[in-house]
Amino acid sequence: MQKTIQNPLVLFDGVCNLCNGTVNFILKRDKQKQFRFVALQSEAGMKIKQKLKIPNDVDSVVLIYNGKVFYESDAALKIVRLLPAPWKWLAAFQIIPQNLRNTVYRRIARNRYHWFGKKNVCRIPTASEREFFPGKNELHL
Repeated sequence: MQKTIQNPLVLFDGVCNLCNGTVNFILKRDKQKQFRFVALQSEAGMKIKQKLKIPNDVDSVVLIYNGKVFYESDAALKIVRLLPAPWKWLAAFQIIPQNLRNTVYRRIARNRYHWFGKKNVCRIPTASEREFFPGKNELHL
């Protein structure tokens, strides 16, 4: 059964330890169970990138929310804004100019494998997580 993207959808680097840790962080705090996750390298991720004209070489978390695509620090801040307090208060960093926020974001992104490590294969959701990780045939864009 195909579903349109109604929930906030996070595209993430499926082999990045920092990125997978961030997904775990969101899953644990998302009391409304609103977020969905797709690894950029997965078939579902490739389908979404193609359909929404997201560059194949995107080196950022991507958030698709309310019909808009957010990248880099904008995506990260929008994600925390959708989490309950106190996490949503981190969205106050939006007052920092975007170019400065993205400079810091890009430095972390560029060094994430060196600082946090990398897996050999993409994350495989557990049975209890499966509903939050739609496959390519479950998405209607």
